Amino acid sequence: MRLALVAVLVLAALAAGAAPAGATNECKGLQVCVRVPGPWVVVPATRATRRVPVQYQLSCPRGFTVGGLDAELSVRAIDIDFSGLLGSPVNPGVTTSNAALFRAVYTGAAAAAPTFRPHLGCIPGAGGGGGPVPFRVPSTFPPGQPTVRRLHNVRLHVGVTRAAAACAAGERLLSGWQAVGFDTAHSPSAALVDTVSATRTIRGNSVVVRVQAGAGLGTTRAVVQVGAVCGGGS
Repeated sequence: MRLALVAVLVLAALAAGAAPAGATNECKGLQVCVRVPGPWVVVPATRATRRVPVQYQLSCPRGFTVGGLDAELSVRAIDIDFSGLLGSPVNPGVTTSNAALFRAVYTGAAAAAPTFRPHLGCIPGAGGGGGPVPFRVPSTFPPGQPTVRRLHNVRLHVGVTRAAAACAAGERLLSGWQAVGFDTAHSPSAALVDTVSATRTIRGNSVVVRVQAGAGLGTTRAVVQVGAVCGGGS
């Protein structure tokens, strides 16, 4: 009886520790990790020679650093990466910070409504590493962070929604982006994606987005992220 009970407990522990089929890997190899999933972000489905990328920034909770990343794709033909910082060693707290900016491009040839869902594995503390101070010519500068990303996430509703992101005083606007995301368990259908359209304009030091959502959006939770890339960092 005791052996049978032990066997049951072992099997239960193995079942609890096993990752389900198709699970994401943002926490793989990390002993302490908080999973942060994002929404399903719409990727422009242009088939022109010059492909239009979409960007989406996802953040860890306060006091955590990005330790792992992953993504789910609705179609295979999406090329996705993230913006990492220069430094050594390549490591959480050096290559990554509290947030990660994902960038995705549709590479396919068929008409589709491609989407991706970003995932972060967040670890406590700033991480980082040390080592010898490298030699640098006095007249040159080490890589820094001369740009700052200002962003705003706004919940969408049926009708028109406006959202804006602006550079702070003393900063200058370099570029901007917008991304529409659907907070659904599975990748949104083409019909749902087509119910939302967004137009971006530049006004002074601000990026302004106008989003039109049709009745097909219904009660589906959707967001638009508008971002401004500003010069004036360090």
